[in-house]
Amino acid sequence: MTKDQLPPRLLTRRRALLAGGAAVGAAGTAGLFTTFAGDEQVRRAAAPTATPTPAAGPQARSALKPSSYRLQPLTGFGPPRAAPRRTLVRHAPMLQVNGRGRRMVLTFDDGPDARYTPHILDTLREYDIRAMFFVCGEMVAENGDLVARMADEGHVVGNHTWSHPLLTRLSRRAIRSEMERTSDVIEDSCGERPVWFRAPYGAWNRAAFQLGAELGMDPLAWTVDTLDWTTPGTRRIVDRVENGAAPGVVVLSHDAGGDRSQSVHALRFYLPRLLDAGYHLTVPERHYA
Repeated sequence: MTKDQLPPRLLTRRRALLAGGAAVGAAGTAGLFTTFAGDEQVRRAAAPTATPTPAAGPQARSALKPSSYRLQPLTGFGPPRAAPRRTLVRHAPMLQVNGRGRRMVLTFDDGPDARYTPHILDTLREYDIRAMFFVCGEMVAENGDLVARMADEGHVVGNHTWSHPLLTRLSRRAIRSEMERTSDVIEDSCGERPVWFRAPYGAWNRAAFQLGAELGMDPLAWTVDTLDWTTPGTRRIVDRVENGAAPGVVVLSHDAGGDRSQSVHALRFYLPRLLDAGYHLTVPERHYA
């Protein structure tokens, strides 16, 4: 059967199909916008040379050429951003360190002092020991090079206020000033702000805990006081450290604030003995919310 012999009904249907295919192709070229109003589908074809009228609402991005996709940045990949760590507001200072084994911490307050601190640093370096130094801002201002040395040799530099006042007698604003100025001068000296603080005389209050946490610092006290500030004699200082030695203990000594020659000599006696007894002298780890 030839084309001329096709029944009129079939010919009409074939022409309709061909016409529909052509219309679809034209729509793909000109752009076919389809919307739905109720159950009725409404078609609106734009002319090839006409500019389409933008639809209401957020505009869709124009199609990219295949090669353009490779130039687009990927999102949603890579490690997630870590949430900023928040320092806990404590109601009491930490008194000891946690961990396995016979761990202890040596701490030195009130410095740095050019007469005594270098000798303490020399002894710690000789035995490859890390300690904590709670420094006063006014002393750091005069001996910033010693704070830099502390940090360079792996010691922890803590905040002991600017002028060593009794915090319980200060206003909240004054306490913040004492702490913040000291953190600033420590950062100027060694490049990092302190993350530990200790109240002078061990006099803590609610404001000190809150402000310390706001400045990103944890409070650390002590469990063994050498009372070296009373200059009791080198032998007495050594005995107090050795008798108080135990896992988790934090030892308090001083490297400034008076004649600290006894503290310097005592360290040279008790440090090797603690190591021989199996103690691991270290620094504490921080805890975050």
